Amino acid sequence: MNWSTFWRVFAKPEGIFDHPKREYELQELNAHMARSDFWNDSSAARHTAKRAEQLRIELNEWSQLEKNVSDTLALAQEEHAGLLKVDIEEDYKRYLSQFEKLEFLVLMNGLYDEHSTVLSIHAGTGGVDAQDWAEMLFRMYTRFAEKKNWSTEVVDMSRGMEAGIKSVTLKIEGRYAYGYLKAEAGVHRLVRISPFDAEGMRHTSFALVDVVPELPDIGEIDIPETDLRIDVYRSSGHGGQSVNTTDSAVRIVHIPTNITVTCQNERSQHQNKATAMMILRGKLAQRLELEREKEERILRGEVLSAEWGNQIRSYVVHPYKLVKDHRTEYESTDPQAVLGGELDAFVEAYLRWRKQSS
Repeated sequence: MNWSTFWRVFAKPEGIFDHPKREYELQELNAHMARSDFWNDSSAARHTAKRAEQLRIELNEWSQLEKNVSDTLALAQEEHAGLLKVDIEEDYKRYLSQFEKLEFLVLMNGLYDEHSTVLSIHAGTGGVDAQDWAEMLFRMYTRFAEKKNWSTEVVDMSRGMEAGIKSVTLKIEGRYAYGYLKAEAGVHRLVRISPFDAEGMRHTSFALVDVVPELPDIGEIDIPETDLRIDVYRSSGHGGQSVNTTDSAVRIVHIPTNITVTCQNERSQHQNKATAMMILRGKLAQRLELEREKEERILRGEVLSAEWGNQIRSYVVHPYKLVKDHRTEYESTDPQAVLGGELDAFVEAYLRWRKQSS
């Protein structure tokens, strides 16, 4: 490998490593942490301290990597000029591994990216085809989680009368699960020959995917009891004998926002309530984060709509084969592989797009 190839590989990706911006953010955080009232809000203080430490580590590691690469490039340039004979292949491999680690940390630097996640799928327009499509997405995300060695648990599921599922809520536990899967939040569109149409007509189906971080620490989000309406009812799902014979299922409504969460998977009402509260905290945390991002977009003069009709990705299996993300323009001509859980390329494209758009 020559020195010019080495340089191209380690050139900073546009919009990813913005050192002045990150150094300024760290200075602001340090100034904030030096205030006498910093620890008055312990939860906010923990998040701030964690973010500052993350920035310090990234900046220090990147500065060291830049120095090492600069020294190696200097040797490589001398070799190119015929002044030295050196082999930089091993250095290149080592630096590339460090580079990829730092790039991942920069892309996964959201407040809750390291958390586990709760993913919900809701069948939309399209009747039984949409319910079948929701179940296909459920399998896709389950397989993606398996490839990442994450654990999955169905929290709540409502099956369709004929086929598929009306809705499902899936808890996915693993480091960076939310950071990866937040790319999937939005409307997904499927175009195919319907297996439920006797005439073999082409149908378009929609499903909505909702992704929120798992916040097991109740200190993360404080929810007054007066803001909640809690209903219990008999579970309709499969499980142990007590699941179907007692009022163990729980529905929690957050009155100020009208956010509703249900859980019927656990054996006891207490367990279902705890799980439902965990999901509710995640939804409220995400709502606060989205409101903050909305304010930033308004300040930048950018207005983005997140309404039902704006699909984020289309999966076409007839009359041609194509999966296209409408935000990043990333495409794949292998829908079968994508539906089998091969989502990494779409997630990476989304994270880069989001980083460069911020």
